[in-house]
Amino acid sequence: MPVCVGQRMRLLTLTASQSSAISRSTTVNVFSRKTLACLQSQAHRGICSSRVTQPLRSENKITVNFINRDGEKITVKGNPGDSLLDVVIDQDLDFDGFGACEGTLACSTCHVIFDEDVFKQLGPITDEEMDMLDLAYGLTDTSRLGCQICLTKALEGMTARVPDAVADIRQSDGSA
Repeated sequence: MPVCVGQRMRLLTLTASQSSAISRSTTVNVFSRKTLACLQSQAHRGICSSRVTQPLRSENKITVNFINRDGEKITVKGNPGDSLLDVVIDQDLDFDGFGACEGTLACSTCHVIFDEDVFKQLGPITDEEMDMLDLAYGLTDTSRLGCQICLTKALEGMTARVPDAVADIRQSDGSA
């Protein structure tokens, strides 16, 4: 079963309303921003666990392949429960404009494209993610937002392609 991992290696079972309450509560400091985003994403799909786990070791890391805008394949490793956006940030990958809203589901700059077989393993897309995807450059039938895709062992070796450009209002020249 996929799990979300907190900074203190604590796992929670959350409903969508509970995850919203967490984001508004003062106890949010127990979790990193990326873990909270993962918990909220996973809670929408009902796949978080309430068990307590041991700290993750390097052998538990998941291999992820990215194809950047130049067509170069970049292979990195991430922790189970991390989002693809977390992996890009943690590995200091240079994808211009990627993750402008820092995983708050307020932009489409972490848009990635998957092969059909990987896309089918990702689970349903929330209405909020779909709304943001509507703004993405180069949208395809297998597009998702990297901030909403949490790594699981089932995704070992997956490939995510970064689109050729990004729709980021911060990069406009201001002329209308």
